[in-house]
Amino acid sequence: MPPGEKRAEYTLSKEGAEEVLKIDANSWPHIPAIEDDAQAMGRVVELLSQIPSVYRLIINQRRNYSYGPDQTKMLAEIAAIYNYLMKAKRALTYGGTTETSLAYFNERNPALQYLILNLLTHDPLGCYAETKRLLREEKILHQRETNGALKEARSEFILLMNEIALLLEKTRLIQLTKEELEGYHLGDRSLYRTIFRPMITPDFMFTRVMAQPPIDAEEVDAYSVADNEVSIFRKRNEVSKLYHLNPPEFRLDEDKYELLQLARNVLAEYRPKEKEFLEQDKVRRTFFNIGRDLLQELAQNKGINLTYQELEQLANILVRYTVGFGLIEALLQDDRIQDITINSPVGQTPMFIVHQDHDECYTNIVPSREDAESWATKFRLSSGRPLDEANPVLDTELTVPGGRARVAILSNPLSPSGVAFALRRQRDKPWTLPLFMQRKMLTPLAAGLLSFMIDGGRSLLVAGSRSAGKTSLMSSLIVEIMRKTRIVLIEDTLEVPIDEFRKIGYNIQNMKVRSALTAATSELAAEEGVRTSLRLGDSALVVGEVRSAEAKSLYEAMRIGALANVVMGTIHGSDPYSVFDRVVNDLGVPRTSFKATDAIIVVNPIKSADGLKKMKRLVQISEVRKTWEKDPLQEGGFLDLMKYNAAMDELQATTDLLNGDSEILKSIASNVPEWAGSWDAVWENILLRAQIKKTLVDFAEISKDSSILEADFVVQSNDVFHRVSDSVQEESGSLDNKRIFLEWESWLKKAMKLRQA
Repeated sequence: MPPGEKRAEYTLSKEGAEEVLKIDANSWPHIPAIEDDAQAMGRVVELLSQIPSVYRLIINQRRNYSYGPDQTKMLAEIAAIYNYLMKAKRALTYGGTTETSLAYFNERNPALQYLILNLLTHDPLGCYAETKRLLREEKILHQRETNGALKEARSEFILLMNEIALLLEKTRLIQLTKEELEGYHLGDRSLYRTIFRPMITPDFMFTRVMAQPPIDAEEVDAYSVADNEVSIFRKRNEVSKLYHLNPPEFRLDEDKYELLQLARNVLAEYRPKEKEFLEQDKVRRTFFNIGRDLLQELAQNKGINLTYQELEQLANILVRYTVGFGLIEALLQDDRIQDITINSPVGQTPMFIVHQDHDECYTNIVPSREDAESWATKFRLSSGRPLDEANPVLDTELTVPGGRARVAILSNPLSPSGVAFALRRQRDKPWTLPLFMQRKMLTPLAAGLLSFMIDGGRSLLVAGSRSAGKTSLMSSLIVEIMRKTRIVLIEDTLEVPIDEFRKIGYNIQNMKVRSALTAATSELAAEEGVRTSLRLGDSALVVGEVRSAEAKSLYEAMRIGALANVVMGTIHGSDPYSVFDRVVNDLGVPRTSFKATDAIIVVNPIKSADGLKKMKRLVQISEVRKTWEKDPLQEGGFLDLMKYNAAMDELQATTDLLNGDSEILKSIASNVPEWAGSWDAVWENILLRAQIKKTLVDFAEISKDSSILEADFVVQSNDVFHRVSDSVQEESGSLDNKRIFLEWESWLKKAMKLRQA
């Protein structure tokens, strides 16, 4: 550091058990990027020589330049050598063992000072290259030297220089660049730029983002989501891919950065009250309007011209980093993302995601402890549920522009290293059976069979492991319920897109109940919610997830048939027997009550042979028979109607289904005069439904219009199917399946022409 120049201010903070060094470089006359500026590197190395235990480094100058643990460690190694040579060895004041060596060292002292005081801290690669060059020169001179005393002095100097070279050679920085140092030019920073690649973020952000992708990474995919640019990279010898997000806040010019920082400082003075967080949409709208006006006023005062679109963009960014959830919101805008995880201790690892096309990926986003604590507080306030030592788990939901998610939060003492998050992104629109067919999760025949069961008012459980798609499949089954039927939906965490169902025209009432993982709150217990639903009149009943005591109430509803309408819910279980075991042995439902389950639909992820890919598949549709007494597995209580064939990668009909041995399907048929006693009529109707679903998918692929597979159009298709079936029966006196299909197909073609017009 030049004499008389003020030392940069710095602070030390904790990330778990690790120390983070934060340097305020706003008074520096040069840029703070150590890879680009020798003065910046020199300042940092000198500071690290005094604070050797630093885990991560952040330099602030309008932006935050964040250097990760590996990069900080490389700098700390250089700082340790600098400290050692300056203090322990006293290399600059070494006097030698003789008068001759003392004189020789005094002669070489300027070169030593240049190496240690300048190059070692400012340009360690140059220090190593110069040390090796001096060594070569000294060795040549030593060989030629005839004066014994001077030869001995040169030997002592060579030993010192050799020690410096060996110390440097052991550092990670030299090991990474040693082969490229031949012909190195002092002052050339190009090698440093390949090693030191900071995460550069605006200083209104705490979360760090690696702005530039790794040099050795190959881009395998790229697309845009709203204002965000997304790239997928594959690094050599790594199984997981990198999900690289480039949000708009990283592409702003200096004037806009300054406006955002000023506006954020002003808005930071206002802290919404707890009750305001219960109305997140209202808070966001308020902050957006205030922020937009503030930004416009600041821009006018500074003579900065902003277009309407630029003003809107800046206001949205401002909301995201004040009352919003930062880059979580940007990730949720990507409908290809299925899961987001943030592990504790926050700040030491990046966010991880599960991608629809690229499976598990790590991201270029490293959240900060400050942001994590802020998010946890916002989730606690908006949910109205506790998050503390007595209640270390919080289940809630998040809805932001462009995305919805189910959120699980862990805190002390369950998560000893601090708060952690898991977000399951929910589709904005309901899934449909044709959409699942398009993704090969199920076959047309399975879709036809499920549609037939729904219309038959059966009691269904959708089972599977975590992230198998249980709730999504259940949403697609709700789409199969006719809109004339009233539906009561019970959830502890809102996952089903209820607003979309209402927009489509469904008569649906949702109830939010207390989570099984939450202590007593003002929310109604799940079992009370189910009992209450039975007093709401003739309704189909849907339970988001069967977890605890509500199971008994659900089976009460199943036993009375919820007044002859469909009853269904989701539950964890990998096969029908594991569902029985959980319901009866874990949740305490009597065996006789379990028989009220008509069918169990199992969905599970299927892995590829290399283990790198996972595909969601419907793997089993089994009916529950009613004649067993103690153990349905031993007494033939489960009858598989469809079973997954791994070799064919599809769900296939069993012989029992093809032969019409299903008691449930016969029971449905017994209530319909046209089907009673005729398995062929039942089977033809299932095949008709399958054909209709398949035709929708075919039309979507031919027309390149996948929107016809969305819920609004699929519901129209279902309505037309029911109306046509009714009219054909009235006119011909029978359900002529061929005629029904032709009339439905005629409607589809007309509807497609109108959409394309």
